Amino acid sequence: MWKLYALLSALFAALTAIFAKMGVRGLDSGLATAIRTTVVLFLTWGIVLAAGQIHTVRSIGRSSWVFLVLSGLATGLSWLCYFKALSLGDVSRVAPIDKLSVVLTMLLAFLLLKEPLTPRTLLGGALIVAGSIVLLIK
Repeated sequence: MWKLYALLSALFAALTAIFAKMGVRGLDSGLATAIRTTVVLFLTWGIVLAAGQIHTVRSIGRSSWVFLVLSGLATGLSWLCYFKALSLGDVSRVAPIDKLSVVLTMLLAFLLLKEPLTPRTLLGGALIVAGSIVLLIK
């Protein structure tokens, strides 16, 4: 089931890039990011409320809070930078650079989470880097 959600994530990320590029035209990228974030905030809390999971907030441990807040800060900074890049450049050039996050994630997962770096993941990461370089060369 996780593969289905990962594919849906990729689809929605692609739509995010296209819709963001269309929406950021003529707007400050920070304001555009704030609008997007507000929509995400209402959507996600609506899902939590609809699922009846609001009561579980009290059981979240301190460590989870710390890492979720750090993740939120990283997400916010990522979105601000992404929208700024989209406002200045072509989405077809911004997106490949943004997808280098996959390679960085694999490296950080190895260093911080002790996930294995197998020949397969190294090859996949190298292909992502190579693909990004190919797409960026004029």
